[in-house]
Amino acid sequence: MASRPGGPDPKEAALAGARCLNPHPEQVTDAEFLGSDFFDARDAVQVKYEMVRKVRAGGAPVTEAAAASGYSRPAYYAAAAALESSGLEGLVPAQPGPRGGHKLTEDVLAWAGQQLAAGPALRPAQLPDRIEDAFGVRVHPRPVERALARRRERHPKSRGPARPRDAEGG
Repeated sequence: MASRPGGPDPKEAALAGARCLNPHPEQVTDAEFLGSDFFDARDAVQVKYEMVRKVRAGGAPVTEAAAASGYSRPAYYAAAAALESSGLEGLVPAQPGPRGGHKLTEDVLAWAGQQLAAGPALRPAQLPDRIEDAFGVRVHPRPVERALARRRERHPKSRGPARPRDAEGG
């Protein structure tokens, strides 16, 4: 991060906090960004918006606009689609990390539901070892319980008989 004589740049800190800090502002070669106090190559949302605007409103070729913005052609098309579907908010990078239960896929949950239906004495907390044996995926018992509960809420017809709670609360 660049810093001013008096300390860190507050705009740069704000952009970083909003996940909008362009990781490679030095790759932006667009003349409007190089010679302006208004355009800021550190602002990824502004760079992406201007890239899409140059193509759509200015008639610039995609390859040229993407390169001048420090992005690839696929990145241009992703930005254009995000802008079309979600407006400026779509240009803000998503939070890093997995989205939802990436181990507990619909297939795993359907299988787990079948196991519970087939074995009335079987409890959700007993499923992680069986899931690992069947799918090669290690999971903790609590997420299995929560995912199955959510699945029952979404698919009430596949709920099956209500399961009494055992003495341990599971």
